[in-house]
Amino acid sequence: TALVTGANRGLGRQFALELIARGARVYAGARDPGSIDLDGAIPIGVDITDPASVAAAAEEAGDVTLLVNNAGISTGANLLTGDLSDVHRELDTNFFGTLAMVRAFAPVIERNGGGAVLNVLSVLSWLSMPMAGAYCAAKAASWSMTNELRLDLADKGIEVVALHVGPMDTDMMAGSDVPKSDPAAVAAMALDG
Repeated sequence: TALVTGANRGLGRQFALELIARGARVYAGARDPGSIDLDGAIPIGVDITDPASVAAAAEEAGDVTLLVNNAGISTGANLLTGDLSDVHRELDTNFFGTLAMVRAFAPVIERNGGGAVLNVLSVLSWLSMPMAGAYCAAKAASWSMTNELRLDLADKGIEVVALHVGPMDTDMMAGSDVPKSDPAAVAAMALDG
């Protein structure tokens, strides 16, 4: 049983579709559960930046054994010159929101006999670009967090892994004229791994 955050579009939608195709029970999370239109998925409202929303999702999806932390944002904020509120939004979503989900769902997964957490990160976890400094910093922090959580949760029967994606053909990358991977292929490869 899986919960995929940000399942209303892009890579999250592809994760949910692939999990359903593989026979999983799937909670498809989004801030607006009405935006979920996936046959076979259970829409669930979750705003990963809102502690009450995260707690409610953990209560509602109490049978989860796989958490796919896919929800994320990119404001394009430069760390030095960008709007500081955008930098905060990136860290609140891409780092603190991801951490909040793991903290809420680790006891759920452990209670259900163990499982896994997959944190969707980026190749930008390892390098920086001025036009995406806040995103890079948040994803780098999330990579460090993932490594720590892997150690913390291993004895609870919870595997913690990261997916470092490059450019994909999603809304987030719509304005970039670069070669892009198919998010359906990325989701399938990540689940195979």
